[in-house]
Amino acid sequence: MVMKLLVGLGAMALPAIAGTWWMTRDGSIVTPHGSGTVTTASGDFEAFLLPDYAAAALPQGYKSYLVEVEPGIKIHMLETGSGTPVYLQHGNPTNGLLYRKVWNELPTDRMRLVMPTMVGLGFSTKIPARQHTLENHIRWMNTALRQLGLNGVVYVGQDWGGAVGLGALMRSPELLKGMIILNTGWTAPKEKFELSRPHAIAATPIMGELLLENIVSVFDRLHETQGDPGSIPPEVAALYKRPVIDSGNKKGPLALMRMVPTGPNHPTSKPMAEIEAYARTLDVPTEIVWGMRDPILARALPTMKAMFPDARVTETQAGHFLQEEVPVEIAAAIERVVAAVEAK
Repeated sequence: MVMKLLVGLGAMALPAIAGTWWMTRDGSIVTPHGSGTVTTASGDFEAFLLPDYAAAALPQGYKSYLVEVEPGIKIHMLETGSGTPVYLQHGNPTNGLLYRKVWNELPTDRMRLVMPTMVGLGFSTKIPARQHTLENHIRWMNTALRQLGLNGVVYVGQDWGGAVGLGALMRSPELLKGMIILNTGWTAPKEKFELSRPHAIAATPIMGELLLENIVSVFDRLHETQGDPGSIPPEVAALYKRPVIDSGNKKGPLALMRMVPTGPNHPTSKPMAEIEAYARTLDVPTEIVWGMRDPILARALPTMKAMFPDARVTETQAGHFLQEEVPVEIAAAIERVVAAVEAK
């Protein structure tokens, strides 16, 4: 009887162990490959043909290409226009397409818009979860920007695009000429910290994988972070979801949520403190555009305003992914900062 019970328990345990291993596996590298070359003002790069569903969402006149920043690590770039370089950095779990509405509101005859996608998301290389560190993302993005050889940029950053983008520019400080800050943060926590309940779930081993990679897709809940949930219908969520899921390595979004520091001893806290210190030294034309109905970062606005007391602030009723809701307001801020940079 006891033996039968042990055998039965073993039969139940083995699938559970196998399932746990499968969910918590590190994932593998998936490197995109293009065909031919694209010529830009920065030189020739590996052309990357967007799938029809992504191309159909974009305005006309763009260039899509890959920049290899390390062997096998490629960053997908969207680019359009000519003139003053504007570097627009998205965060988690979106990609460069997040700025398509903002781009549609900007004078591309006077601005060169560069919209890279973070490694692990969109059409960039997918990597094992352990390689998602803030230091890695900063290094990769800095290398991409240096390969473009830009002569200064106006920087726009949101979500992880804040710390990754500003961190990348911190490594090449001569590039930064102006910035527009959108619902982001780069302060290091001084005590135990919880950004949101989903982030707390993500930080829990096994539970994070079970709930956020297998039971609930973070992509299917993006609309819940918005001021207007209808601003991210399923077809828009698919612009961010499909490149990740179709790659076969969906580890990026959860790994990037786990990158959020939960206290002073978290591995991300040290580089965040360095970025914060750098940000406090900046004296460039700056504007802040904020979504006040963002359940994750609306509360961070006072901290950002205190860091940049001279910045013009535009408060909106948008949510976390405010590029989907208030592109006109964001574009207006970009135009003002570009004008201020050009006037210097």
